[in-house]
Amino acid sequence: MTVSIDEDLTRLRLWQGGDAQAGRELFERHFDGLYRFFWNKIEVGDIEDLVQQTLLACVQGHTRFRGDSSFRTYLFRIAQLTLYKRWEALRRSRGDVDFTAISLVDLGASPSELVVQRQEHRILLAALRRVPVDSQILLELYYWESLSGPELAEILDLPQGTVRSRLQRAKEQLLAAFRALSSGVITVETTVEVLDEWARRVHDRAALEYPALGDRKGPAHGQRRGGGAQPS
Repeated sequence: MTVSIDEDLTRLRLWQGGDAQAGRELFERHFDGLYRFFWNKIEVGDIEDLVQQTLLACVQGHTRFRGDSSFRTYLFRIAQLTLYKRWEALRRSRGDVDFTAISLVDLGASPSELVVQRQEHRILLAALRRVPVDSQILLELYYWESLSGPELAEILDLPQGTVRSRLQRAKEQLLAAFRALSSGVITVETTVEVLDEWARRVHDRAALEYPALGDRKGPAHGQRRGGGAQPS
């Protein structure tokens, strides 16, 4: 079912006004995409909390959303900022962390695991965690959310030309990481095009296996698991 920008914005404003049902509906519409965004980056036990933090941040900051792009684009921009905030402790303990150069493996993060049967898919997921964090985010939004160049530029706050060049570079980084991990294991010739196909197959498989999808509850107005500030 296609949801218009106006419908999402209407529910957002209703939720801010105290309509818990509107908040639950917004949560239901966008939970899957946000869950995918945080999965493969953080521990599974923290994912739902960050999903709700992201939606609450949208409630708190919705007046800054001009409507020039889709609500979904705005949502993933907030999700990215929420993720970086989650890693602030690492910034403080390690000094400046350059997400264009450091990977999840470098950070020592232990993201959620997805049970996939195909060996090349397992290696692909491991390779994604070995490219720089910004590249991983870009690739996963591109592969798994099918976002366009203009949408990616909006989320990452970059010119479209820069996004195109970074996407190409990110694919090359992923290919290099995959080849390093699969050396002596995968016999088929691996190219960027092959990884494109495998990445989309991982997305299709993941849709069947996320443990939280299908057993979720929307947040009450101003609340999230573990408490937290109410929307202003």
